[in-house]
Amino acid sequence: MVSWQARAVIAKYWVTRRKQVFADPGKLRESAESHQAESVQVPDWVHRHFDVVESDVLGHRCYTLHPHEPENSQHILYLHGGAYVHQVEQAHWRFVARLIVSTGSVVTVPIYPLAPTHSYDETLAMIWETYQRALGDLPAKDQIIMGDSAGGGLSLFVAQRIKHHGRPQPRRLVLFAPWLDLTTTDPGIAERESHDPFLSGPGLREAARLYADGLDLRDPRLSPLFGDLSGLAPISVFTGTRDVLLTDSRRLRDRVRGTGADVDYEEYPGMFHGWVLQSLPEARHATERVSALVGD
Repeated sequence: MVSWQARAVIAKYWVTRRKQVFADPGKLRESAESHQAESVQVPDWVHRHFDVVESDVLGHRCYTLHPHEPENSQHILYLHGGAYVHQVEQAHWRFVARLIVSTGSVVTVPIYPLAPTHSYDETLAMIWETYQRALGDLPAKDQIIMGDSAGGGLSLFVAQRIKHHGRPQPRRLVLFAPWLDLTTTDPGIAERESHDPFLSGPGLREAARLYADGLDLRDPRLSPLFGDLSGLAPISVFTGTRDVLLTDSRRLRDRVRGTGADVDYEEYPGMFHGWVLQSLPEARHATERVSALVGD
């Protein structure tokens, strides 16, 4: 049963033509270029509720948010979505705040470089360096890696890089509607185009082209779904049936299970891309589930 609040958001997206940015590659490029000049600032209300520490990682800002009264020793690396071309938004900060309140954990949010000004190699270098500085020296049981959309893909990349270096896997990976295959050619995407009020294949493919800078889109550094999925941390996936990227989540679920491992997979009927970031009953339910999983 889809809540009336979620139905209202979906209706608003259709009325305001929110999808047009991703439906037209030209509009996607314009939107990407406009985001490059934006100066990311942590909202004042975040500073009031948490202790915020700013740092520099390879020339890019990174913020670590501490609850005033930490409830555990866990540290969450949160990687925001935005198709590798859009910056962290207010909805991300609100979600991170809910996450801190519900888990009592410290959360680090890197403001990673975006396309088209930057390409994948700079982004991955900054993300990996952030992981090493923020979480790398902590016991594995205290490490949580989490991300939405493009940030979900980056989260899976970090776990695969950790394995490549022979280091212990984090306690858990939590992925919200992850974008894991930048070729964006799975037939399931076209099948859901008419139901998704936000994302569309043409814009996603243009964003991927800008980010990849000529690298084969099947390269696991861009599309971790094509990388080694064995021996990774326990994975939790949250997705919705209106999302064109639902196919990525389902393929990840099936491939991880094919390795003999299990994956905690939750598919929310009627939910759209980015729903977990919104102030919706479904998002609150997902946050409660995450809090329980992190605290296991």
